[in-house]
Amino acid sequence: MARPDGRQPDQLRPVTLTRGWSTHPEGSVLVEFGATRVLCTASVTEGVPRWRKGSGLGWVTAEYAMLPRATNTRSDRESVRGKVGGRTHEISRLIGRSLRACVDLKALGENSIVLDCDVLQADGGTRTAAITGAYVALHDAVTWLAERKALAGKVEKVMHRSVAAVSVGVIGGEPMLDLCYAEDVTAEVDMNVVCTGTGDFVEVQGTGEAGVFARDQLDALLDLGVAGCLELADAQRKALSS
Repeated sequence: MARPDGRQPDQLRPVTLTRGWSTHPEGSVLVEFGATRVLCTASVTEGVPRWRKGSGLGWVTAEYAMLPRATNTRSDRESVRGKVGGRTHEISRLIGRSLRACVDLKALGENSIVLDCDVLQADGGTRTAAITGAYVALHDAVTWLAERKALAGKVEKVMHRSVAAVSVGVIGGEPMLDLCYAEDVTAEVDMNVVCTGTGDFVEVQGTGEAGVFARDQLDALLDLGVAGCLELADAQRKALSS
């Protein structure tokens, strides 16, 4: 089945990770998955939430939002509506869980890092792009702490693994990697795969949107997701070494 942008079923969209995109945060990355663009910033605060004080453990959390005109029609800001939507909460928690999976909170010490992931332009895969970009922003924030001798351990101890994420789905009966919006809305099966840099799973979210899916389809989707995450991990390493 031909894809809207001519990619092969197992091909990622062009991926770009631009570090230092914003000057004020301790870590910032503009991540682009094709036409999807997400600004990920990492803000460091000395100390931890009250419920964690005295534990010797740090804390990493995330917030996700979309700009009003990130899509083809304008949406109201949730701050103006006075209520954060369920989808926003769900994605924020997913990003936070995913990033905590790559951090040794004891080695981080009693420091807090908040990852803000703001969607500038949406064309499918915003949450997976956010996770992938937020990892790089988090790494830069941890390095910033290390330069100020504010860590309980070394950077490589704190960031003991990498994490990336990608979407997969079944379209016209065929498993495909990294769905753009036009594909996402027609997918029979939609799945998000979060993996470490060695291919271990952090989280898998999968739904039969227009029916059910067989075990062999699930296996094919997971294989695609792992391969995509490994490519993204390589892009992250290259970005951090530049």
